Amino acid sequence: MTTDDTSPWLVVGLGNPGGEYAANRHNVGFMVADLLAERMSARFKAHKSRAQVVEGRIGPPGPGSRRVVIAKPMSFMNLSGGPTTALRDFYKVPADHVVAVHDELDIDYGALRLKVGGGDNGHNGLKSITKSLGPDYARVRFGIGRPPGRMDVAAFVLKDFSSAERRELDYFVDRAADAVETLIVDGLERAQTTYNS
Repeated sequence: MTTDDTSPWLVVGLGNPGGEYAANRHNVGFMVADLLAERMSARFKAHKSRAQVVEGRIGPPGPGSRRVVIAKPMSFMNLSGGPTTALRDFYKVPADHVVAVHDELDIDYGALRLKVGGGDNGHNGLKSITKSLGPDYARVRFGIGRPPGRMDVAAFVLKDFSSAERRELDYFVDRAADAVETLIVDGLERAQTTYNS
């Protein structure tokens, strides 16, 4: 991954639109996007790409900061690729400047893993983005753990975080937002060294 100073970055938080999904495990990407926007003191606005977007800068003031577009697709998870591609084209974002933030079943709750490329591991949002963009974008994978017992995976990801999980959720979302910022400002290797757990 390059960190060209002038090209914008596109950070896509994955989730489902609508209040009934807001606190679901599947919506942790939206939660991280909301916090990043809050840090930039910016509000999401509707974009013609069927996404809510915020434009701003991440990183230290001056030449070290990076242009960034934070996006929340409003198309539902399994159609995330359309808005992501439209935003990439609209803002002229290089392929290696696209970052997806998403929930990950195969990682313990709250743990983070950053990587570029790879499969979708059955995640419908990633499946849709990969179909539109190809696989070579960055992923910030936020662990939600596996469902207990024989609970159906789809039911698990569309449930709210448990009360025990909610006690630490703000901390973990904050850490994921830090990881996104480090990835953009300092590069993948530094972000992986600092945040991969």
